[in-house]
Amino acid sequence: MTSGKKAEAKAATLKGQEAEDAVLQYLKRMNRPFGAVDVSSNLKGAVPKTATQKILLTLAEKGEITQKTYGKSTFFVYNQSKIENLPAEKLVTLEAQLKDIEEENKLLTAEVKSLSAELGKIKSTPTDSELDEQVVQTEEKIATTLTYLEPLRAGSSIISASELAQLDEDWKRWRQEWVKRRKVFNMLRDTTLEATGPKEAAELLEDIGVELDSPEHAQLERSYLCSRASRSRS
Repeated sequence: MTSGKKAEAKAATLKGQEAEDAVLQYLKRMNRPFGAVDVSSNLKGAVPKTATQKILLTLAEKGEITQKTYGKSTFFVYNQSKIENLPAEKLVTLEAQLKDIEEENKLLTAEVKSLSAELGKIKSTPTDSELDEQVVQTEEKIATTLTYLEPLRAGSSIISASELAQLDEDWKRWRQEWVKRRKVFNMLRDTTLEATGPKEAAELLEDIGVELDSPEHAQLERSYLCSRASRSRS
């Protein structure tokens, strides 16, 4: 069944004058060089390769086509002298049509460029879901800001510049005191626990109720408040 279908799909084989006319019309229509194998293949096998070669040689002898040999390859092209020359009026018309097409092409190119730019803007615009998410985030920020404003709207007193300056000075003074005391404590601890192991040292500190710096203390030491205080002392 498969072989039968392939046979039915294959073009009918041309013979005699029909085959010669088919080859000649093909070369005239395409108006470019071909070898015998290419002509037979492009005609979908309607003219076998062997017959195509013979027809091409015959047409060349008749002057219908031109034969050119390059090395071991032979090519055939339709006889250019048989191609009808277009009248001057027809050429003018075709040139005018070409100019119109070129102008239309420029307009279409500009339109494509404009539409591409518009498409780029659309693609960069947030989607509905992204806009919804941004709205939620903005509303949360507004709610947080309003929470900060509520005490002021309720008439709570605002800390003056002098009070802020005093708080800053108190912070610096008491932190410096804490730093000094911690330094003294660390020296005493290291001297006292030098001969003990880490486990025994931890148990001793726990027994006498010593609380070392917590992660919160360490984070505070790395914060802007402490770094600013250190710069102020220097």
